[in-house]
Amino acid sequence: MVTLVGNVATQVEWRESATGGAARFRLAVTARRFDREKQSWVDGATSFYTVWAARALGMNLTGSVAIGEPLVVHGRLKVRDEERKDGPRRFSADVDAVAIGHDMSRGTTAFRRVFKGEAGPVERAGVQGVEGGPAPGREPTASQVGQPISANSVPAVVWESATSTAPAPAPMGV
Repeated sequence: MVTLVGNVATQVEWRESATGGAARFRLAVTARRFDREKQSWVDGATSFYTVWAARALGMNLTGSVAIGEPLVVHGRLKVRDEERKDGPRRFSADVDAVAIGHDMSRGTTAFRRVFKGEAGPVERAGVQGVEGGPAPGREPTASQVGQPISANSVPAVVWESATSTAPAPAPMGV
């Protein structure tokens, strides 16, 4: 099992098959290191991985990520060795993903639970959200679309538990 941190390099593709659907995309992973002589961070070589996500993970992936977004991918690494008759031997690295999420150290994201029977591949609606855009009552104004969100403007989150009947806690600072 491996955990990769990188950026989405290609559009997510969804494919139906007899065993269920799967999504795939390419992930670019660039190692960074601190150069003591230059006293700065420098980029190393970039490696590209083909990430495969089956069934529900793949469906949810199609409407949740776009090219350039930072992701954390956890899954099984498979290195393929292809010997071609007409050319040199080729190696490629695939990851059968078990879990995928946005890299929260580089931005914010919003989670939307999908219930059984509701899942299906969706098109991403735009920068601000998926499938229907932002949560009701949080629609951006024309001047906000495509603009970065400041940490101060992120709405407070109210946690709910399916088994809890206690009232939700009040937002901090109120």
